[in-house]
Amino acid sequence: MMLFIKMMVLSNILESEKLISYYSWSKYIDSLRTDEIINNEKQAVSKLKIILMNAVKKRIPKEKFGILFSGGIDSTLIAYLCKKFSKDFVCYTVGIEGSQDIEFARKVSKKLNLPYKEKVFSIDEIRQIFEKTATVLGHELINIVNLGVGSVELAAIKLAKQDNLKSFFSGLGSEEIFAGYQRHENSKNINEECWHGLKTMWKRDLKRDYAISQAYDIVFLTPFLDKDLITEAMKISGDLKIKSRYKKYILRKTALELGLDKDFAFRKKKAAQYGSNFDKAILKIAKSNGYKYKQGYLDYLKKNK
Repeated sequence: MMLFIKMMVLSNILESEKLISYYSWSKYIDSLRTDEIINNEKQAVSKLKIILMNAVKKRIPKEKFGILFSGGIDSTLIAYLCKKFSKDFVCYTVGIEGSQDIEFARKVSKKLNLPYKEKVFSIDEIRQIFEKTATVLGHELINIVNLGVGSVELAAIKLAKQDNLKSFFSGLGSEEIFAGYQRHENSKNINEECWHGLKTMWKRDLKRDYAISQAYDIVFLTPFLDKDLITEAMKISGDLKIKSRYKKYILRKTALELGLDKDFAFRKKKAAQYGSNFDKAILKIAKSNGYKYKQGYLDYLKKNK
């Protein structure tokens, strides 16, 4: 089941245009569990190819849309698949000076001939973005990660305003279903850690993105949280998710089979707040305001939002 609501497009995330409770989200995730395990790489890739394409295709809106684009495997694969079904979109990349995401996004967009826009923000501009993000998130949701990730989203939305777009594809959920975090690699049971992460992302990610979608009247399109894709991905053995020193290995192999260049499919990427250099900007602004650590600036934003 896929709910299309004005503020957000996420599988079973909203009820009456409000974010569902953690209890309901947790119960929904539990309902997707199955005893089936896929250990065969070719079988896993074969099924993922079809489901990934469908998850993207059925979310493509009739009007022009955007893609939050970092040049990593998730956003690159989304853009690559979107191009198969539509030409009416723009990839948006943001960062500050020296951003790895901007550097790589340029290469990917050029090679794949993607409609692409970027903006390198000054420290003063980023300071304003941080303040707006803090206001949107409020006391409950402000932390270092949410400030960094949320500000990347807000900066991209700000860049897209000139195009009057309302819908944005996001890679949210990929890290959880394909084991993209260090905690997955450290876990004794990769898939159990994935299940745990799917549940806890309600507080970590869904609440943040819901707040942003409401504040800016935009829709996040999230194919990696498609019900069928979650179900299929979570059947795949953890040994195929982290393999040969690569996290999200099976997703990368699927991207290769779909036609993506190996350099793009197997790029090792930092999280959004690091690849954009927004996290460095938080520390730089904190020190310019007389704070030794980022937390000092965070406390300042909480008091003055």
